[in-house]
Amino acid sequence: MSEAVATPTMFERIGGAVAIDRLVEEFYARMDRLPEARDIRRLHAPDLGPLKVDLKQYLTEWTGGPKLYSPHKGHPRMRQRHMHIPIGNAERDAWLLCMRGALDETVADTRARDELYGAIAKLADWMRNQEGNPHDTVGHAAHP
Repeated sequence: MSEAVATPTMFERIGGAVAIDRLVEEFYARMDRLPEARDIRRLHAPDLGPLKVDLKQYLTEWTGGPKLYSPHKGHPRMRQRHMHIPIGNAERDAWLLCMRGALDETVADTRARDELYGAIAKLADWMRNQEGNPHDTVGHAAHP
């Protein structure tokens, strides 16, 4: 009888809770110090503590780790939760700049890092909520 070998989750591949903690801390540190992130940092509260907790819980669950986010917050509905914040291409790009640097700094496995960044980039692109977002015109007539 053969045993099935479980495929490791992204959470396991990047190093688990320790890696997620480091990733989120480095992400917000970059947001605080990079001039390119100044505008998106202004969109956040001065105290990033609660946001760090939320992002750590979200990323833990999203990457296949323990369900830490949904038991407290429900379905992520990330785009809906961010509709009060204007997110266009510039905000997406600044956010991704911080996340790319944080991933490069904290995730040693190049393949896992690149796969995770690809998934995060798709999510960040989806988060755009300003006029002209192609996600908002799917199934609708284009505006002249």
